[in-house]
Amino acid sequence: MPRERAFPLPFMLGFDVFEDALERVSKGGADGYPPYNVESLGPDKLLITVAVAGFDEDALSVTVENNELTIAGRQGDETGERVFLHRGIAARAFQRCFVLADGMEIAGASLDKGLLHIELVRPRAEDVSRTIKIRRGRPQSA
Repeated sequence: MPRERAFPLPFMLGFDVFEDALERVSKGGADGYPPYNVESLGPDKLLITVAVAGFDEDALSVTVENNELTIAGRQGDETGERVFLHRGIAARAFQRCFVLADGMEIAGASLDKGLLHIELVRPRAEDVSRTIKIRRGRPQSA
């Protein structure tokens, strides 16, 4: 059974990549931990800030694979013999994913006062215009 297309219009060609991205985003969890902000720093720059109090650099990882940015945190169980009367500070592992547009690059990541900052940039592409030569006959690949 063919899957229903998000962009069924016949003049929107090659948008399968966007459909796949929408599918990946829709499968993401609704878990709000850890909280995060996404800021625009200009037309070609973004800043993702994730609240990671209690995590140090060694407990965090930032990876990009197939245009998906993954931020993960793992904390060891350091409670030992500690007895909590109330435990309101989350100390659980997490994974938060963001689907990146083609061309987006990670410029850097930094940890400051319990906030993980990830800078993203989209390098400006040169405008390219070209003329396509029209040949006689049927397409060669048909």
